[in-house]
Amino acid sequence: MGFRIMGTGRAVPANAVSNDDIAKFVDTSDEWISQRTGIKNRYISTGETLNDLAKEASEKAMEMAHVTADSIDLIIVGTLSPDRIYPSAACELQANIGAVNAIAFDINAACSGFLFALQIANGYFATGGAKRALLVGAEILSKMTDWTDRGTCVLFGDGAGACIVDYDKDAVVTFSSGSDGTKGDALYCNNRPINNPFLKNESSLDHTHMDGQEVFKFAVKTVPRAIEDAMEKAGVTAQDVDVFLLHQANLRIIEAVAKRLKSPMEKFPLIMSEFGNMSAACVPILLDTQIRNGTVQRGMQTVMAGFGAGLTWCAAVFVY
Repeated sequence: MGFRIMGTGRAVPANAVSNDDIAKFVDTSDEWISQRTGIKNRYISTGETLNDLAKEASEKAMEMAHVTADSIDLIIVGTLSPDRIYPSAACELQANIGAVNAIAFDINAACSGFLFALQIANGYFATGGAKRALLVGAEILSKMTDWTDRGTCVLFGDGAGACIVDYDKDAVVTFSSGSDGTKGDALYCNNRPINNPFLKNESSLDHTHMDGQEVFKFAVKTVPRAIEDAMEKAGVTAQDVDVFLLHQANLRIIEAVAKRLKSPMEKFPLIMSEFGNMSAACVPILLDTQIRNGTVQRGMQTVMAGFGAGLTWCAAVFVY
């Protein structure tokens, strides 16, 4: 048993920011950024909230799926940058779209968040807890970015991607996921410090910190292994897969994964040049763009994979 993706949608802020725009206030260049990352553009909020983007993406997904909000049983938002600490972004989204019958909650698995949400929804389907889910990956990473650090500020963008997923008893879906908290310091952002009548702390809010080399080494080793594990569970090989939809962190990572899997880069569509790294929003936005441009079509053997802070990873194999 498994699921069927019925509709997808995406939303990004109106403000497009090129590498040349960033080079106006950081010591960098379009050549330096694009050669090292594959990123040339990203969208940065100048007022759009995470829930604004999540609502827009969700409405597009519902429109494609031809479903109404009151038919949704489950809402999961994967995010590390919600508008509020509480209530959850999912509960706010539930209210904003009128999904009165849905269970709603957030998960934070960083860039793996959407894939974790998909695996959790599949568990709900398997136990009879839901038959239709709205899954969203959404981030406003710009508010957590140190815009003086050229090693990180050139990477990240804001956006939201959404999927309507229905239970399908005949579908075959496999996952391979995991976490390695011992390497969590490779990519992190601290929360507000303890500050109360018993402990005074005047520290300001933190920004994203990243050890790029450590993250790279983790990704090129762990992601192919997770994909191979999920494919083995599904009884398919890389040659059987029509399309690999990977988290858009870095072009060099995806090239390394393709080489490890002995698959041509033509099977690995890319959107990082336009959108940058949007953490949990990357994979659902990639999926939506490829469905709408015809690259992903019904009946295709599909792999999706996310990886990021935690360190976390998740790969899924299914037929779209």
